[in-house]
Amino acid sequence: MTLCSDTWIRAKAEDGLLHPFHPELVREVEGRRYLSYGLSSYGYDLRLSSKEFWVFRHIPGTIVDPKAFNPANLAPAPLHHDPERGSYFILPAHSYGLGVTVERIALPSNVTALFIGKSTYARCGIIVNTTPGEAGWQGHLTLELSNSASADCRVYAGEGIAQALFFEGAPCTTTYACRSGKYQAQPEQVITARV
Repeated sequence: MTLCSDTWIRAKAEDGLLHPFHPELVREVEGRRYLSYGLSSYGYDLRLSSKEFWVFRHIPGTIVDPKAFNPANLAPAPLHHDPERGSYFILPAHSYGLGVTVERIALPSNVTALFIGKSTYARCGIIVNTTPGEAGWQGHLTLELSNSASADCRVYAGEGIAQALFFEGAPCTTTYACRSGKYQAQPEQVITARV
């Protein structure tokens, strides 16, 4: 497996790897600073969608079960607006939330990806779960975020939240698409645990 560079990512983006695609790292727009998104040296910084963000809540007597997920364990987080810093959701201290990427990703049959958190958020206590993207997977990525800090934290919509690293290798025998993976073709909305 080979880690793919910006040259490779740019060429594959023209074939539909990422949409929308920004061919450079965006850090500022019209004088406002952003958590970076777009193409970097060996990865692509994905943005958090403003469409929805869900936070786990405690309901006495219930248990979160990945085999029988109860959506009542999630509460929608409102989108707030700060005219100077941008739109954001609040992830409460010591809590866990689910968001989704703006970008739609379509992995070829010989490419797998790792989605990892950005260091700016990690330094604030926000951990983005490392998630694999298997060869042949496509859709908007559901993001899993935990706030390990003792304070509430803003997570900015429309700005960088995670980085995609792409690895190219020999084509696999069975892709995620071939076996009709349960998270295939995710829309730009949060998809909860499925079995």
